[in-house]
Amino acid sequence: MANHFFARKPLEMLLDEMKGEDRLRRVLGAAGLTSLGVGAIIGTGIFVLTGVAAHDKAGPALMVSFVVAGLACVFAALCYAEFASMVPVAGSAYTYAYATLGELFAWIIGWDLVLEYAVGAATVAHGWSHYFQDFIGIKWIGLRLPEILTKAPIDYDPATGQLLGTGAFIDLPALVIAGIVTVVLVVGIKESARFNTLMVLVKLAVVLFVIVVGSFYVDPANWKPFAPYGFGGLSFFGKNVWGMTNAAGESLGVLAGAATIFFAYIGFDSVSTHSEEAKNPQRDVPIGIIASLILCTILYIAVAAVLTGMVPSHKIHIDAPVSDAFAQKGLPWAQALISLGALTGITSVLLVMMLSQPRVLLAMARDGLVPPSFFGAIHEKFRTPWKSTILTGIFVGLMGAFLPLRILAELVNIGTLLAFVIVCAAVLIMRKKYPDAPRPFRAPLVPLTPILGILTCLVLMFSLPPENWLRLVIWLMIGFAIYFGYGARHSVMSKYLKHEIATHGVSPAGSIDTEP
Repeated sequence: MANHFFARKPLEMLLDEMKGEDRLRRVLGAAGLTSLGVGAIIGTGIFVLTGVAAHDKAGPALMVSFVVAGLACVFAALCYAEFASMVPVAGSAYTYAYATLGELFAWIIGWDLVLEYAVGAATVAHGWSHYFQDFIGIKWIGLRLPEILTKAPIDYDPATGQLLGTGAFIDLPALVIAGIVTVVLVVGIKESARFNTLMVLVKLAVVLFVIVVGSFYVDPANWKPFAPYGFGGLSFFGKNVWGMTNAAGESLGVLAGAATIFFAYIGFDSVSTHSEEAKNPQRDVPIGIIASLILCTILYIAVAAVLTGMVPSHKIHIDAPVSDAFAQKGLPWAQALISLGALTGITSVLLVMMLSQPRVLLAMARDGLVPPSFFGAIHEKFRTPWKSTILTGIFVGLMGAFLPLRILAELVNIGTLLAFVIVCAAVLIMRKKYPDAPRPFRAPLVPLTPILGILTCLVLMFSLPPENWLRLVIWLMIGFAIYFGYGARHSVMSKYLKHEIATHGVSPAGSIDTEP
């Protein structure tokens, strides 16, 4: 009997799924997809994670960290673009893995994407909360929330590796913004995309303001030493291989900084989850992926240079680094403007991440791996996966309200990198397995491009603190329990193979490949 755990989903079956009643509306063009990508990328990296990475990991050499992370993303983005043009359906890396590596690997990456998008969105909600508090606390407004409602009840001290109590009970703004975005997303993708495009324009203006105005307050002395923690930061399953370490034994340096800020680049990944909603996916999705990545990488490096030039890296604020840098320079009006722009920018990041998560679950529901009556439910009026959108909002709100930034940010990074490794590997497999399949966009220099993508992402994975590997293993164990308890028994592919074997005595040759 064929082993459906390694059954690969044919391209024909993927494309046939788009003809049913539960398909999504094609309303997004190249500009809209690029806007969604920029919406996901710009915000988290610039307004939130620059503080953590510069303060804890890399110092002014954070500029180089962004180059390293961006380089890894270029390779992965080219592979994503090829797949998105071949298989323009919802699901992103999950769908690509199903077509190339088989059902079990598809489940692993789909479950991993839940970690990537949902926990990533919780990280962004946390950052939104602190910029909101920074904005209402400026002297012209002068409002302060009760201390018990301003942050998560615990925090992580990287110097000691210990969890500490904060005296607070809940990060209320993080919970509230997750609820507001959930309502917006249930209304519909077209309305959400218009809302996102407006926010992207506002935050681009603010980012350019930071670069131009901030450059007048740069003190080159703050860039010395340029790499206080060195250019290393490579570890292997928590064992430092190259570079300095802190008191908790965690690697420090440029590579550690790149691993910390890497998930801020997942905007191009989110573009590929909306392939089914693109007007001309074979042309528009590759444009959206590559254009958003190039634009945002340039802006990331520029803002990192300005931020670390304005304020010594050890004085950079962890939760609201950009606006606080202008406050330290005695520019409260600029602080207010940047905080407002950061709120806009971070909201658009939150919107795109929470928009992408239910679409991955929708793809998994179509395959029977999660209950289709819930995760596959499409609203009759809005044509959105409304039930899973609401569930995502609850999950994001609770995690953002009760877990601190450092834990959330590092938890999501390893999941993002694993997704990129699998997509790069899948391109190699598809080029060999389906050499003549139509590819409106072809990644250049294959096999070199995907191999470099795999290697650079693995290096960054190994540069993460060891507890991230433990958290990933625990998360995957939970996922396996769900898969073998529900998904494997309700799999559409499993039922199809059983039917073919019962009818013909063998699975259809050339249609379903069950070789691992």
